[in-house]
Order: sequence, then C-alpha cells, then structure tokens
Amino acid sequence: MTSLVEVARHLPSTEPVAALQEPLGLNDLQLRRFTRLYGLDQICKAPEESETELLLAAARGLDSLRGNEHRVRYVVRGKGLRTTAPYPHSPLQRVRDELGLGHARGFGVADHGCATGLLAIDVCDTLLSADGDPEAMALILTGEKTFTPFTQWVTDVSIMGEGTAAVLVRAGGERDRMLGYASRIYGRADGVIDMNAEVAADARKIYQDVLAEVVLAAVTEAGLELDDIDLLLPHNVNRVSWTVAADNLGIPKRKLFMDNLPRTGHCFCADPFINYRSVVDGGVLRPGDRYLMTSVGLGQTFAAMVFQH
Repeated sequence: MTSLVEVARHLPSTEPVAALQEPLGLNDLQLRRFTRLYGLDQICKAPEESETELLLAAARGLDSLRGNEHRVRYVVRGKGLRTTAPYPHSPLQRVRDELGLGHARGFGVADHGCATGLLAIDVCDTLLSADGDPEAMALILTGEKTFTPFTQWVTDVSIMGEGTAAVLVRAGGERDRMLGYASRIYGRADGVIDMNAEVAADARKIYQDVLAEVVLAAVTEAGLELDDIDLLLPHNVNRVSWTVAADNLGIPKRKLFMDNLPRTGHCFCADPFINYRSVVDGGVLRPGDRYLMTSVGLGQTFAAMVFQH
C-alpha cells in the first residue's frame, strides 16, 4: 500500500482575473461568470519562469528528498497535457538531472487530463510494490506551463494557473496511506477533448453523475462509507460545480476545502496536492483523518483517491 512521504508545492505570484480579460479574449459576461459565480479571483502566473523552473521550485521544497536521492527509483511526470514543452526540450529530464536523480527511471503519464496526477500515484503504487524494496521511493511532478492559448483556460469552465506540486511516495508507511482509488473514462469515439459546444454539452450531461460514481467507488474500495470521509480535497475548477457535487453526494460544505480556488486558479494535476499542503500547514487535517482527493480531466476522465492521514 502506497503512502505519501511528503508533498511540496510552488505557487508563483498571481494576476487578477480582470487583468486576463483581454489576453484570454473574455467578454464582460464571461468575466462576471468567472469572478462572481465561479469564485475565481487570482490566477497563478509565472511569465518569467519556465516549466522546468516551476517544477524544480516545488521539488526543492521536499525536505525528505535531501539525503535520500539514492532511494528514488522513478521520477514520474503526471501531465494534464500530452505535450508541455516544444521538442526537443524535456522538463522532466532536466528536473531529474538537476535534483541528482539521473539513476532513476524517468517517464511521463498522460491521457487522463487533469486526473493524471492521481493516476501517477496508482502507477507508482504498482511499480514500487513490484520492486519489493521497502525503502524505494518515487517522485511525482505535477503542474504545467500555460504556453499556448489552448492551455490558458477551459471555455466557460475555469482559468488555468501555473502552480506546481511535487509528491514523494513510497510503498508501505504509516502516514497518508492510500486506501482506495477509482477512475472512469467516458471519452468520445472520435477522441475530441477540446471544449467546443458539442463536447461541453456532452460533459455537462454526465459530469455530476460520474463524479459521484468515482467518489463512491473509491470510498467503497477503501472499505469506508462516505460519512467516514473527514475532508474532500478537490480540483480547483469552479465553485458552482463543487457546490452542486457536494449537494448531490450529501457532503456537508464544511468538509469541502475550497480555500485555494480564488487564490490559484485551476493548476492542472497539481490541485489536490496544492490543497493537501494547505490543510496540513493550516492544521485542518488531523492524524487519523480520512480524506479524499478528486480530479476531472478533459476527455471526460474522472478520478478519486482516498487516504488516511
């Protein structure tokens, strides 16, 4: 059973959503929707930092990595996008080398959209369990650079931020143990993921039902009931979708951590881990608490993962 050894994050400076209206081509109605209805206020942006620098800043915050580099077997890039840098640049390989992890196998995991961060933990769970070395660890890197117009926002859903997170995991462990995981993919046969009007309509039809499905499936795999979950750490997409989801699932609003939504924007796969760092640092998450991370990716991929702190 995999556990989180440590989670670190890097949150660049922010820009108000209003300052992004012209660059994103938002009309006044869209601007009001994002700010007044969806609860977005500030978006993490780092125009002077490359993706490599963003990922390194998060990874260098891992105190548990220093002196334990030799224990890291895998460096895994959980990508919300298939391509995050122009060829032949590889932020993953540069980060691996900068951290002194050249001996570790490096690879990327993609195609689950912003749910790929949770998929990366599941992949590392399989690899570390098969290795048989109880001291072995894997480093997962999440978060991305919004370097193309396509990556800067999801039409009428959310605005993307450039916050990053680094997650160090191991097999076994007594703290932050992963208890259950579920994912579902309801992609289109034609492979279209861009949020045009037709795709957006399809997504709206299934979103809440499938989100509830994976949350309940992960909780069941963990051997728990939904009432046993003390805290839900969501992806920071928008306030409306999570208010509706909490009502559908019967989750009290006090169990839904949404504090970072107005401060960061939607930071791809890094959101649940950014939220984890906040609740640990703020003393919200207590020893023994069961918490649930969730995320949804373009292409209609839904995922949920249960941990015990």
